[in-house]
Amino acid sequence: MDNGTPHSLGIEQCKKITATAIESVDGFSDKQILLSYSGGRIIVLGSGMKIVNFSKTSGAFAATGDIASVRYAAKGIGFKSKLFK
Repeated sequence: MDNGTPHSLGIEQCKKITATAIESVDGFSDKQILLSYSGGRIIVLGSGMKIVNFSKTSGAFAATGDIASVRYAAKGIGFKSKLFK
């Protein structure tokens, strides 16, 4: 996907999250899901989370569980850059 692909994210009653233009799922557990899109990363925190749909071809993503927070991180901001500021 190129940088021109529109991205959207939706949360329904803190129980379901959907997103478009997702390039990859970089990591997941029942407490955290890490997603990449053209603008950077999305970090989803919660409990009992399960990925119910991910299509690398279309970029569609969906997960269920108790969603506590969603955070965006811009490209180039990684753990090391936060640690050594």
